[in-house]
Amino acid sequence: MFIDELKLFVQSGSGGNGCVSFRREKYVARGGPDGGDGGKGGDVVVRVAPKYNTLMPLRNQRHYRAEDGKRGRGSNMTGASGETLYLDVPKGTLVRDFESGTLLANLTQAGEESIIAKGGQGGKGNAHFTTASRQAPKFAQEGQKGVGFWAKFELKVMADVGLVGFPNAGKSTLIRQVSSANPKVASYPFTTLVPNLGVVKVGAWNSFVMADIPGLIEGAHEGLGLGHRFLRHIERTRLLLILLDPTDPERSMDYSWETINLELNKYSDILDRKKRVVVFTKSDLKHDRAEEIIRLKQRLEAENIPSFSISSFDLEALNELVYSLFELLTELETPGMSASGEAFERTTPPKPRREEDEVIKREHSLSEEASTSKDPLDEL
Repeated sequence: MFIDELKLFVQSGSGGNGCVSFRREKYVARGGPDGGDGGKGGDVVVRVAPKYNTLMPLRNQRHYRAEDGKRGRGSNMTGASGETLYLDVPKGTLVRDFESGTLLANLTQAGEESIIAKGGQGGKGNAHFTTASRQAPKFAQEGQKGVGFWAKFELKVMADVGLVGFPNAGKSTLIRQVSSANPKVASYPFTTLVPNLGVVKVGAWNSFVMADIPGLIEGAHEGLGLGHRFLRHIERTRLLLILLDPTDPERSMDYSWETINLELNKYSDILDRKKRVVVFTKSDLKHDRAEEIIRLKQRLEAENIPSFSISSFDLEALNELVYSLFELLTELETPGMSASGEAFERTTPPKPRREEDEVIKREHSLSEEASTSKDPLDEL
């Protein structure tokens, strides 16, 4: 199952409390405070796992909590830090604070990771609070509380070329013919219900990634049909391949071209700025739109937009298209956020908070590190 959106609650670990303890050793009078610091709470980290192409592995659990730090111990021993919680996601995942919309992570490379919630710092033990007038402090500092919030995980597939067109325009057939992808192909609309990725080989050493999304319909930018939900998956492509079907009895070539452009431009400025290539599909089938195609090709040429006529059974035409797409991609900027036109500023993850005067007050006689015998320091 393809899952590209999730709402999850993430909670970083709280820091361990500082320890109230006094040194007790034979023949050592007035040993003084030796309470250790608490351990740091675990962070929540998202990282790219190449084996995943969907958010489904995270779907079965709604709350994710990192481990708390352990409390300090006597003899100035620091508590153990809480384990970092790693959430494995596919490449192309964005994480936002659900309420504020703040972008916390944008993972575009294999192995990349980002902290989305920092664990709390451990509290200081009572050994830190000695002064000239206070030789035996009976309090320690609390650890910082972890941060918890609802996060939105959103997947945008990473591809070089994005296929766009009305339902049944031949997108799935094309990606099936030129790549290793194996999407469902049928003669009825909306056969494709989820994005499909295919690696297109160019010669012996080169390749690029092609993405097929469900077909658009008029009003897709307003949320109609399946297209609106999946248009974000082509925001990171470097090139848009617009497929027009001459055998479509309901839409002229000009209408199809203008409507698809309108939907893309209204959806986002990112798609509006992308390089376009037009493909007239099903050239092996009879139709009465030859003159329309000629006129539209002349119009596209005037706008410096390449166009091709192909059939899925014409290997020569498919090879010409593949090599032309690869040449265009090499002329464009290298892959990355600037190439896609998507602006991104990484924000710092939410930080734990702690009031400076927040302490644990604890009678020394009740300390777990205290012995049952009376301590001479209590008389000070």
